[in-house]
Amino acid sequence: MTLDDLYATILDRKASDPNSSWTAQLLANGPEKCAEKFGEEAIEAIIEAVKDDKKALTSEAADVLFHLLVMLAARDVPLDDVMAELARRQSRSGIAEKASR
Repeated sequence: MTLDDLYATILDRKASDPNSSWTAQLLANGPEKCAEKFGEEAIEAIIEAVKDDKKALTSEAADVLFHLLVMLAARDVPLDDVMAELARRQSRSGIAEKASR
């Protein structure tokens, strides 16, 4: 499964009954709740990275990616827009890109 596939599934769940899908429940709770859940998952990933538990970090990283996509969907931000921004940034050094913000 690619991130594109996962994002398409998340978008499909936006129209689903919240009682039928965890993703639909997240989205039904609104963008703020989706952002909160993303933050929780990011913190859990940080904890596992510090503990140097590769298996747990792998699991938490998957949660982070999933909840990032849910958060984007909640605010109608296309994954293609994020990927285009990454591609744009790839054409210059990270130091130069950061200095331009």
